[in-house]
Amino acid sequence: MYSQSQRLGEFDLIQRFFKTQSESMLTKDPHSIALGIGDDCALLKTAPNEEIAITSDMLVEGRHFFVGANPLWLGWKALAVNLSDLAAMGAKPLGFTLALSLPQANAAWLEAFSNGLFAIANHYNCPLIGGDTTAGPLNICITAFGSVPNGKAIRRSGALENDDIWISGNVGDARLALAALRHEIKLPSGDLQMIEARLHQPTPRIELGIALREIASSALDISDGLLGDLKHILKQSNRDAEVFLNDIPKSPTLLKQSALLQNQYAACGGDDYELCFTAPIGKREMIENIATELNISLTRIGKVLQMQNTLPNIKLMGSNGLQLGKSETDALLQSFDHFA
Repeated sequence: MYSQSQRLGEFDLIQRFFKTQSESMLTKDPHSIALGIGDDCALLKTAPNEEIAITSDMLVEGRHFFVGANPLWLGWKALAVNLSDLAAMGAKPLGFTLALSLPQANAAWLEAFSNGLFAIANHYNCPLIGGDTTAGPLNICITAFGSVPNGKAIRRSGALENDDIWISGNVGDARLALAALRHEIKLPSGDLQMIEARLHQPTPRIELGIALREIASSALDISDGLLGDLKHILKQSNRDAEVFLNDIPKSPTLLKQSALLQNQYAACGGDDYELCFTAPIGKREMIENIATELNISLTRIGKVLQMQNTLPNIKLMGSNGLQLGKSETDALLQSFDHFA
């Protein structure tokens, strides 16, 4: 699809596809970056009352995306998953670095990839400030930097007994799209088109994370499956939880599937990149106001409970209002594991 039309050296491709666009972003807003691409290190300017949030994610061909995947989508998603981590802690993006391993320096592929990358970078005002390129299997590694006022970062360890559990948007569509693309299920082309962007071009909830700084007691982004990721909050907070399966928000496309498939994909599908957070009951009106202001759906799906044993437990409630049995619960608590 992307032919090798000319030979590009490492510094040629950096200059052509990354450095020029990065410099144009820095010109627009130079306040947080003292030095970008071109030296041994980038320099970030930080206010004395702020902390730096740092996150890093890697996308590997054949593991995280299909061989021959659309490079424009890859560029977008590679940064989106990192920005989603910043959002979960209430951090404002400052900039990012890119380490890129390429089988070959293909100009057409790089053009599309950089277009996707800088489309989302510009949208969230997050400039590229450094990185590295090398020859090898296709591998995209991004490290993103954000700022958050001292002591205001939303951590996973703050959930309290009787807190509400909330999630943003809908979950399960990315897994449904993946199932269709893998031919695990048959999905009408129109339905696939409705949800495919949820898999390839997720929306990091930056504005929501910032709005939740003074409200949420804990938070994380949903990358490996809702219930499996929620367990990370419970483990670090030493809490249990009760979750109502029917309250987990699902798109009209997912609701066309069987009840079993709906619950499986929404509960443990992964790649949603929505925020799951906890907050005191008294914050409900404030959260509903945030939902209105940001034009985003925020849904209560359960509550935090006192821990009963040494390990966190999620009590799943079915449509009949009764707790699911152990076998049904275990099947819905399987989150993605890179080494499983």
